[in-house]
Amino acid sequence: MTFDFFNRRRFWLLLTLLMAAVWFGNLEYRKLVRPDEGRYAEIAREMAVSGDWVTPRLNGIKYFEKPALQYWITAGSYRLFGEHHWTARLWSALTGFLGLFFTAFAARRLFGREVGLLSAAVLGSSLLYTLIAHMNSLDMGMTFFMGGALMSFLLAQQDGASARSNRLWMHVAWAALALSVLSKGLMGIVLPGAVLVLYTLIERDFGMWKRLHLFSGIALFMAIAAPWFIAVSIANPEFFHFFFIHEHFERFLTKTHGRYEPWWWFIPVLVAGILPWLITLVDSLACAWKVEPQVSRVGTFFVPTRTSGVVSAWAQKRAHPTTTPSPIGPLQEGGNKSGFKPKRFLLIWAVFIFFFFSFSGSKLASYILPIFPALALLIGERLSRIDGRRLFWQILPVAFLAAAGLLLAPNTVRFAGNELARGQYAVFGHWLLAASAIWLVGTVAALLLSYRDKTRAAIIVLACSSLIAAQVLLTGHDSLSATRSDYAIAQQIKPYLRPGAPFYSLEGYDQTLTFYLKRTVTLVAYQDEMAFGIAQEPGKWLPTIESFKLEWARQPYALAIMPNATYQQFSQQRLPMRVIAHGIDKTAVTTP
Repeated sequence: MTFDFFNRRRFWLLLTLLMAAVWFGNLEYRKLVRPDEGRYAEIAREMAVSGDWVTPRLNGIKYFEKPALQYWITAGSYRLFGEHHWTARLWSALTGFLGLFFTAFAARRLFGREVGLLSAAVLGSSLLYTLIAHMNSLDMGMTFFMGGALMSFLLAQQDGASARSNRLWMHVAWAALALSVLSKGLMGIVLPGAVLVLYTLIERDFGMWKRLHLFSGIALFMAIAAPWFIAVSIANPEFFHFFFIHEHFERFLTKTHGRYEPWWWFIPVLVAGILPWLITLVDSLACAWKVEPQVSRVGTFFVPTRTSGVVSAWAQKRAHPTTTPSPIGPLQEGGNKSGFKPKRFLLIWAVFIFFFFSFSGSKLASYILPIFPALALLIGERLSRIDGRRLFWQILPVAFLAAAGLLLAPNTVRFAGNELARGQYAVFGHWLLAASAIWLVGTVAALLLSYRDKTRAAIIVLACSSLIAAQVLLTGHDSLSATRSDYAIAQQIKPYLRPGAPFYSLEGYDQTLTFYLKRTVTLVAYQDEMAFGIAQEPGKWLPTIESFKLEWARQPYALAIMPNATYQQFSQQRLPMRVIAHGIDKTAVTTP
């Protein structure tokens, strides 16, 4: 593969189409898994059915934990294309894919075309980013808009930006912040604001605040974000305290959601999530705080003329520096004019958000996803300035990890919680073996290319093989769906459903069940995350098993689903019921 070949537009168009097919190809294949995928698919389904676009509901009960933007998009997808796995996951996959292009665009404007291509390759092949982009959760939409706000801010503040460009990109940033708040809440404005304050204090760049267009920006932000919050508060006066106080301050400061992990918990998440670029990340972070490089133009690329790294061999061969300003207005000869340092801002963004969630009382792996676009830019910029030998040593550990996956794949059955799940884990082991093999072959090919100083080709091969391996792993995860989804038991129950017949869910609520049944259930002796909504509408549940027995005896026809242990207890008590479906951990019955 030659340098000129990689510059051909047809090559990049073909590669983009192939990667799009890989990216979107398995959205329908996999069953929805609990809890998040089932929860957010069901909230949107109920919104589409009811036509109430203001008050989100889960299982017919008010649910105010998150704002409504993704519910609206998914409900609209249902109405346009039907209720499917792929429509439930479409928003996450689409925002994840579009995030690659916006990251490439911003990196190209900031650091040159080469960095744009490499940053997109890094982001699209990072393990955590790829996995979350193919799951129905709110984190990818949040990351897309926070990342969009970050990139737009950097474009607005870059050296040489005209007043018009500054105004345009700052307003894009304000709009993106509003949409990030509508995606997942106040973190969409609080975290970027804190990063801005930190950068200002560290760099003493107070003049930057004059270029934020605060008055028009805040007006735009409020015009986008405020209407739904006002409407839902008018319709539900209890919303304000629950959403703004309980879901933000109490979630962060306390262990009320039962998601407490030690402060270091996100370190292994980041280590695994940034693969295969872990060593390059360490190298990038070490270089990010150094003085921003001067650059000279090399053809259509930008090559550092004063850096702490090594200019790659292919760039050295083609280097014909000029002082002609860039037609796209990023960095020009002489380096920073106003003192704004985009790499330092990216570093502060990533470090602050990482430690912010590290000290939170509530932790999920996806919480740190908003740092990945920033890390991708830092890694992409660093990759554009290293030679093949350095890249070789940075990706060599990845080959050992892929080989370890090959060795561990046959032992996945050890993770089965019971005998019924052993067969599923054995099948998943085959998928893990295939994913590890693809990853290993791609890594070895990248090592050979980097050894021959074909740096760019090595990066592309490693990125593509890592993405494909992650998609194979995701596809194989469906073999575990019997233990993580209620699809199978829902199919057994469907023939027994009757319009208007009560359906009770005892001592639990399986998040995917109602989506597959296309109806809600009455909770019995269970509240959990729906406790607040139940308190507002107490008539929508039964508080005790005894109250359920009374209701069960009155119904001419009813259905119920319960843990296997509860079913055994009812059988011993001779409660009238007829078994219609069995799952690994639950049983469904009807009245006799």
